[in-house]
Amino acid sequence: MALYQRQNELSYSSSSVFNTTYEPGASAPFGGIYKCTGCGLEIGIAKFHVLPPQNHHQHPSRYTPIRWQPVTLHA
Repeated sequence: MALYQRQNELSYSSSSVFNTTYEPGASAPFGGIYKCTGCGLEIGIAKFHVLPPQNHHQHPSRYTPIRWQPVTLHA
């Protein structure tokens, strides 16, 4: 879970973009923190950089397939 210390540096958004998930190896449309919906691993990534591919981020098969979902985004 992402944490923050200075509340004035973050803003709330109800944008549907936070409900979108991305395949491993996809280009990140926004810079920010993304979370694996299967195991909860969080990563920081720059805009248009490639999300970790399937063979980079592995987790046990008891979890759902690897999908990356935005947690925080840089506007």
